[in-house]
Amino acid sequence: MISQIKEGHVRSEVHNGIATVEFFHPQSNALPSGILEELAKEIHSISHDDDAKVIVIRSSGDKAFCAGASFDELASIKTPEQGLAFFSGFAHLINEMRKCPKMIVGRVHGKCVGGGLGIAAAVDYCIAVDAAEIRLSELSLGIGPFVVGPPVERKIGLSAFSQIALDATLWRSADWAKRKGLYAEVHDSIEGLDEAVHRIASALSHSNPAAMAEMKKIFWKGTEHWDTLLFERAAISGKLVVSEFTQNAIAKFKKK
Repeated sequence: MISQIKEGHVRSEVHNGIATVEFFHPQSNALPSGILEELAKEIHSISHDDDAKVIVIRSSGDKAFCAGASFDELASIKTPEQGLAFFSGFAHLINEMRKCPKMIVGRVHGKCVGGGLGIAAAVDYCIAVDAAEIRLSELSLGIGPFVVGPPVERKIGLSAFSQIALDATLWRSADWAKRKGLYAEVHDSIEGLDEAVHRIASALSHSNPAAMAEMKKIFWKGTEHWDTLLFERAAISGKLVVSEFTQNAIAKFKKK
């Protein structure tokens, strides 16, 4: 299935029990609301597809895995209500990922920023290449990683999360991300990345779906309140994004 958006697409297919969900945006695989919505819909749909035993999330191309929120869309937000609606897209997607009864494997082939880091943290097993540096750039734009913060903190701990949230312009290496628990594996080539993704996805596709669903409940225990928490966080971002400080910061960034 291919969902065409104004710019970019979300594409999914199921083969031999492995559901692959791919997203693309011409601006370094950024995440406008249309792509966020379609990703959430695909995860929800596959959650109820008995032919799919495991999900692989990936992005297209050979450069950035994900540049995070769409700057064009951020710049167009004029009211807190519009801001809430936009950031709620991240909340919907993360909640669909955590409540999905199937294990989700992440394939991170390049740099991972902001909301993209939220996706990487919300998968159950994330594999990357050594060029897949990470950054939470939100504070440098006058907002903060409020919606993606819970899954990132859950994976790497409060101390490491606070470090990357506060030092919002510094890239952290894939090795750093692996040592902190975000990446399960880091490989030195795309070929190695793809072999590792296929290995774990194939193994999971032959595992007991009921057992994996019960394991996932254990892995995500204590996050049930995210159904409300992430939308409360989205409201914070929605208010901040329309501030003069943030709009000026976004405008400056877009001129670079």
